[in-house]
Amino acid sequence: MTGRTPAARLHNLAVVEPSARRPAPPPVEAGSLAELIAAHRACTRCADAGLIPVARPVFSGRAGQRVLLVGQAPGPVEHDVTRPFAGRAGRELVRWMLRAGFESEEDFRARVWITSTTTCFPGRRPDGAGDRRPGPAEVALCAGWLDAVLRLLAPRLVIPVGSLALSRLLGGLRLDDAVGRAFDAAGTPVEDTNPTVHRVLVPLPHPSGQSRWLNDPARRRRLDDALERLGGLLDWTVR
Repeated sequence: MTGRTPAARLHNLAVVEPSARRPAPPPVEAGSLAELIAAHRACTRCADAGLIPVARPVFSGRAGQRVLLVGQAPGPVEHDVTRPFAGRAGRELVRWMLRAGFESEEDFRARVWITSTTTCFPGRRPDGAGDRRPGPAEVALCAGWLDAVLRLLAPRLVIPVGSLALSRLLGGLRLDDAVGRAFDAAGTPVEDTNPTVHRVLVPLPHPSGQSRWLNDPARRRRLDDALERLGGLLDWTVR
């Protein structure tokens, strides 16, 4: 035994280059959230396809939650502890959620199903400068899990975090066009604080320190607007 941490050993694994294949997303047949959680925890699709070195899906959720948060992918800390947004970016996200109106981190995690566009750690970038962004094949293979959560959980409020989640849920919109606004599932802007639509999406930028999107003061003001919109919709989710 070398004594290295699990994250260090994982970082030393060779990066698996995404295949040129684009596998069709397998259907997810779960008929309940309990079945979905069990099947998702056991998923090895991307590892079996040679797209990632190790499969360990990271997400948290339970029946009855009315809010769904979707990030990009777990990082090495999340991989080790199998808890979404457990690292530095997660601490910043929690600060945002408190600004939006959640009482505490515990309140946030109790009320929100937290997942990501791809739910296994994709590995580091080949140059070592941060985590690799999941490729289209990984997004396709993981799509059925997110689709099943949307179907079975039926959240009223969805929070796409970062550009990858935004493209997955509101394709065609950029962060600059989306942050600070709310949309229905078809991408139509929602201005009402008491919407009549079934589901509202409030996009956020990614809280990662690697992202430079928030370096612009005007974009930070958009984040302020987004958190205000989010806070104004929390009570609506349970009406």
